[in-house]
Amino acid sequence: HVITVNCPDKHGLGCDICHIILDFGLYITKGDVSTDGIWCYMVFWVVPHSSSPVVRWPSLKDRLQSLCPSCSVTFYLNDQPSNSPASPVYLLKFFCLDRKGLLHDVTQVLCELELTIQKVKVTTTPDGRVLDLFFITDNMELLHTEERQHHLCKQLDAVLGDSCISCKLRLAGPEYDCHHGISSLSPAVAEELFLFVLSDKETRSQALSSDMTKLKKANVVVDNSLSPAHTLLQIHCVDHKSLFYDILRTLKDCNIKIAFGRFSPNSKGYRDLDLFIQQKDGKKFVDPEKQNGLCSRLKVEMLHPLRVIIANRGPDTELLVANPVELSGKGRPRVFYDVTLALKALGICIFSVSNHFSTEND
Repeated sequence: HVITVNCPDKHGLGCDICHIILDFGLYITKGDVSTDGIWCYMVFWVVPHSSSPVVRWPSLKDRLQSLCPSCSVTFYLNDQPSNSPASPVYLLKFFCLDRKGLLHDVTQVLCELELTIQKVKVTTTPDGRVLDLFFITDNMELLHTEERQHHLCKQLDAVLGDSCISCKLRLAGPEYDCHHGISSLSPAVAEELFLFVLSDKETRSQALSSDMTKLKKANVVVDNSLSPAHTLLQIHCVDHKSLFYDILRTLKDCNIKIAFGRFSPNSKGYRDLDLFIQQKDGKKFVDPEKQNGLCSRLKVEMLHPLRVIIANRGPDTELLVANPVELSGKGRPRVFYDVTLALKALGICIFSVSNHFSTEND
């Protein structure tokens, strides 16, 4: 499938579009981005992930159109249009008999219905029952309607079946705001998960296996000789699911403007990107210190898009996964979906889950 976007430009638009594409379970095979600072033209070639059996194409188009700036005069007269109010948070609470893969099956239903998981709390009782709390928002902004709520309950009932004891949905109350910190993590583990600059030395508790050492290879080259107004950023690295998004997210958060970008197809597991960029003030990157800083940050995001630690806590094994959050507050798409899918595929039972959201960056 080919997704074409042609609309007025705004800072970070390419990143936001990639976020939605990934949120619908699509993989970007290649892409082209071009803008003159006023109008932009973007083309993405995408295929559904094997783990995403359902792609709601009409809804994807609606979401992309709602994201694009308006062509009206109001857009041109307002450099910073007012932000839309935050979506209301709902609490989905269900109590049921436990089984393998239950958490992922529920997560898949929520993703397919375009519901974003903000926070999860899962507790399994000794008698084999599970209490799940999902704090969710609706990307379609329709969860306040009876029709939307009924459709959600119907889809969950198809997954839970006779094992469901109770299932309730309501607006979230103060319980949503009571856990913002990461206090359950030890300082050493927190540093390993969230340290911005990673050492070249292997200091992590979980070393890469021999067949994955190529993941540590990434080249970023800065060239100022090809354009009088732009700096060419050439990237060569191992491909991964959200590579294009990770790069555009980093540039967006660094206030870097992209005039032209080309995302080449996968070649033997590697990707090549050519990006003509400018600083926020419209100048090229000529300062060697700024060049090195940008290259280092991009390498960190490409080599370690997720931080994963497996730790033992007494008789239990704990899987810790940290993912980046944009400065705007949006988290990486479908991380919880992918983690639960992997655990289900490995036949690993999940008896307790707690996720946290933090915007404490750098």
